[in-house]
Amino acid sequence: MSKRFNLREFQQNVLERLQAQAAGGGKSVSTLGVQVGDGFWLVDMSDINEVLPPPPLTRVPLTKPWYSGVANVRGNLYSIVDFGVYTGGAAIPHEGQSRVLLAGQKFSFNAGLLVSRVLGLRNSTEWEQSEEDGEVRLKDSGGQVWRKLEMAKLLQQPEFLQIGA
Repeated sequence: MSKRFNLREFQQNVLERLQAQAAGGGKSVSTLGVQVGDGFWLVDMSDINEVLPPPPLTRVPLTKPWYSGVANVRGNLYSIVDFGVYTGGAAIPHEGQSRVLLAGQKFSFNAGLLVSRVLGLRNSTEWEQSEEDGEVRLKDSGGQVWRKLEMAKLLQQPEFLQIGA
């Protein structure tokens, strides 16, 4: 019989290994690469609590198009935002490789961002960095441009907080 896979334990294990590596003076890999439509984003691992497949959603009437609805995640209600639509792109399907990034507990904000897919951990410490319109952009060794997702700034934006249409 196969051992049951527990995503929460796996994520906690990864986080502990990353913290141990950082404490040991090694190069820290603390960013997660995600794709949103055609764009590539980096989010600090400390800014997210969990990555999960899109849960069943309850639609909320009279909300903005980017507000996907409310989801029950282990007894807690989370507002789920389609990050593709929020950033001006197309809607992300709630199937296949799409995932929801739950905001970290440190923010005391039950919100999740729907992304097209998770690309894995990225070590961006040596990537070329620039700032454009107040937004950090990084270019990897292959020339791919990544945008930095600042979760704290996002959760404080007035337009993000006003979901009513």
